[in-house]
Amino acid sequence: MQNPISEETDNVSESFIHFYDNFIDQLPGIGLGLLIIILGVLIGIWLGKFFQRRISARTSDPLMSRFLGKAIRFIIIITAIMIALRAMGLGGIATGILTAAGASAVVLGFAFKDIGENFIAGIILAFNRPFDVNDTVEIGDNFGKVKTLEFRYTKLKTFDGKDVYIPNSDVLTEPVTNYTEDGFFRWNFIIGIAYEDNIDGAKKTVMEALRKQPMVIEDEEHQNFVIEDELATSTVNLKVFFWVDTTDFRMQALITKGNVVRVVKEALEDNGYYMPADIQEIKLYGGEKEFPVRLAANPQVQSGKK
Repeated sequence: MQNPISEETDNVSESFIHFYDNFIDQLPGIGLGLLIIILGVLIGIWLGKFFQRRISARTSDPLMSRFLGKAIRFIIIITAIMIALRAMGLGGIATGILTAAGASAVVLGFAFKDIGENFIAGIILAFNRPFDVNDTVEIGDNFGKVKTLEFRYTKLKTFDGKDVYIPNSDVLTEPVTNYTEDGFFRWNFIIGIAYEDNIDGAKKTVMEALRKQPMVIEDEEHQNFVIEDELATSTVNLKVFFWVDTTDFRMQALITKGNVVRVVKEALEDNGYYMPADIQEIKLYGGEKEFPVRLAANPQVQSGKK
């Protein structure tokens, strides 16, 4: 009768020998699979960059080209892994991965709902979006220049140096204001003149000052004008509308507005128009007959008299 321990040892030895023989038989397939994975990664990276450059050259759209370049790279790498598993003789594992991915997609869809929304929103924005790289936009409460579009977020660079990462789903649902899509933006400001001043003359003076500014744009589509806005307490308020170039909506657009405000004010003063401050009227009610007022003496005047 054979010893049970010896019989168990023989079974282990046979199992090991069988595993070793199978491993040797599959070794060429394993080597081929590893080679396919390495080549797939290299080819995926190269093709991703190649298509990114070609798409960027044809569309002049770096956001779309970068997104599609990454998508092509990932697809090629995943395909190479599936082919490599079959070459290794592990086709069942490849099938199992695909089956598990399909089953887990439902579970992960609930667990990572926000990630999925942002990813899908990123795909939509890659093909249809209201901005390009370096456009100045306002998304919700965020205002800055668009820098990158990733799978999950859009990156803005604010004018005070902050990097803001906005989820792509918010970019789709929030109102997006693009200040530089067509390169034009209309500023406005209010200036008050005295009631006794000639309104038409003041408006003519303002328009002449606008036309002397090289950074102010005026053509058939972008017309500058001045209107009577309000009869205020002590002034007739004129509202000035003028167009500026906002291809680079940073310092230049703000400097242009500041220059226009300054030259309009100086032009009105040079032409004799008075811009009074608000008048304050004080009324006394009740039994008050007099309102005591004391004028403080100017120390400099007193020292001058001495």
